[in-house]
Amino acid sequence: MFKHILVPTDGSSLSADTVKRAVVFAKEIGAKITFFYAKPDYPVAYYGEGALIDPTTPEKFAEMAEKQAKEILGAAAAAASEVGVAGASLSAISDIPYEAIIEAATAATCDLIFMSSHGRKGISGLLLGSETQKVLTHSKIPVLVYR
Repeated sequence: MFKHILVPTDGSSLSADTVKRAVVFAKEIGAKITFFYAKPDYPVAYYGEGALIDPTTPEKFAEMAEKQAKEILGAAAAAASEVGVAGASLSAISDIPYEAIIEAATAATCDLIFMSSHGRKGISGLLLGSETQKVLTHSKIPVLVYR
């Protein structure tokens, strides 16, 4: 059976529910968990007519992203700790989350990726596509999709 599960999380309520279910699943099968958060990269500045000015420096942006990652991963790790599931946390800077998820699972030698069925809804979900679908398509590691 599975011994090491990667659980990507983005801090959304759906993701928090998925973390809780993954922790229960890991406890039931005696697996350990690695929680993963893909931190956004600093947005590329566009110059010229119609450009938006972002007063946030790259350093400040990285600081805020790291703080957010620690909060999200800390909550996930606490959920695992509460029920006695061994857990670790990873984060990486990536604007292509599905690739970062697969890379993290491979690097941590996980034998299962446990993730929610979708994150964004509406137009943004339609335009950006489903990260879950992309992980399903590209991962060589089994993926369990929680709905």
